[in-house]
Amino acid sequence: MRMTSSTIRKRWSPERDKATPRSRRATRAAAAVAAGALALSLTACGGDDGNDSSGNTGDSDETANSVTLPKLDGTSLEIAAVWTGTEQANFKKVLAEFEKRTGAKVTFVPAQDPIINFIGSKVAGGQPPDIAMLPQPGAIKQAVDRGWAKPLGADALKELGENYSQGWQDIGKVGGKQYGVYYKAANKSLIWYNNQVFENAGASEPETWPDLLNTAQTVFDSGVTPFSVGGAEGWTLTDWFENVYLSQAGPEKYDQLAKHEIKWTDPSVKDALTTLAQVWGKPDYIAGGANGALQTDFPASVTQVFTGGDQPKAAMVAAGDFAQVNIPSSMKIGTDAKVFPFPAVGDNGPVVSGGDAAVILEDSKGAQALATWLASPDAATIQAKLGGYLSPNKNVENSAYPNSVQQKIAKALIDAGDDFRFDMSDQAPQAFGGTPGKGEWKILQDFLKNPKDVAGTQAKLEAEAAAAYGN
Repeated sequence: MRMTSSTIRKRWSPERDKATPRSRRATRAAAAVAAGALALSLTACGGDDGNDSSGNTGDSDETANSVTLPKLDGTSLEIAAVWTGTEQANFKKVLAEFEKRTGAKVTFVPAQDPIINFIGSKVAGGQPPDIAMLPQPGAIKQAVDRGWAKPLGADALKELGENYSQGWQDIGKVGGKQYGVYYKAANKSLIWYNNQVFENAGASEPETWPDLLNTAQTVFDSGVTPFSVGGAEGWTLTDWFENVYLSQAGPEKYDQLAKHEIKWTDPSVKDALTTLAQVWGKPDYIAGGANGALQTDFPASVTQVFTGGDQPKAAMVAAGDFAQVNIPSSMKIGTDAKVFPFPAVGDNGPVVSGGDAAVILEDSKGAQALATWLASPDAATIQAKLGGYLSPNKNVENSAYPNSVQQKIAKALIDAGDDFRFDMSDQAPQAFGGTPGKGEWKILQDFLKNPKDVAGTQAKLEAEAAAAYGN
């Protein structure tokens, strides 16, 4: 839940390319700022600035007050999201500050994936939440097409205009109208690793895909399984695919495949699946093998890399910046738990972004005020201080993030401006790109079990995509 791609090998500096905004669909594969900043800085990070792995420094008594909100005494609101655990708990602190400032009462409604189906059931029952946090541009469009979503009002639009790059505003639009506030972003082009395992093995951080395979073999030879894969959740597998595909096929092909302007039987998809099979096709490289991975959810895929001392179940996990909330507090980020950019498969290293947007379903003064609050730097700063969160809001102070690793990831995102590629599966219709047990998620889970069946996997992906896109 980010940018395009950058030339890892050339090691761009953050200042070289950030001054000129470009369309997110531009053919130039730059994102030099984003991935370049990551490649230059994440590998050199020191300690975690004294914070625990979640970066939780506690509640601050001083919260900035840059946004004007109405008094809403007696107003009750509901906001739905699929967030659980620490992520949900931290978001509730953001809602608590809104309650304090306005007098409203806000109830968090736990939703299930796919959230668009959950919202549909609530609408059918006559009880939709006031706001839903939708993780896919495709879901926003579905909510608009079905008449559920309501446009943002003047106050929310003002906050968006002041705090967000045009690219982050545009992905929340449908038919030229603004429906979404992208409250939460994600950099999905990272690989986290257990530093003690790397040191014991004599392994180094890879820059290219061949380097990654060599690093994996070095780790394996030391007696530790290289990769943890949370295959029980299909989106983790689409993230693997998208990083390989963007780097190998390039941004133009990426945009075309995202819109189904080229078929999944295209040779570029074959190349990407064949590349993935170099890891997925080696059961000894994956904790528990394919069957074990398919029974491992995302949180477990992270924790099993950072538990077990110097003999964890795996050494690395491909995971976004949000993985930090699942790293045990005993492991210091930047010292024990380190991260490197997803290696370049082609000439350019990938940087893929995701995000969650607040969308109003029940239009009211209170709902508009809550959307306005979520578009403000005040709201994002609260959650930024708690760790495991990344905001596309450019007016959140970088110092709000609790450790040096997260500060550099956040700076890379903001410096990238409009130059990003959004998660491909999140752009697809929900039936194809965002439904557990169906579409791309299920097909890639099947491919993880049988990575030799490249042609069959392509055919299944194309059949499902054609049905979902209607073309």
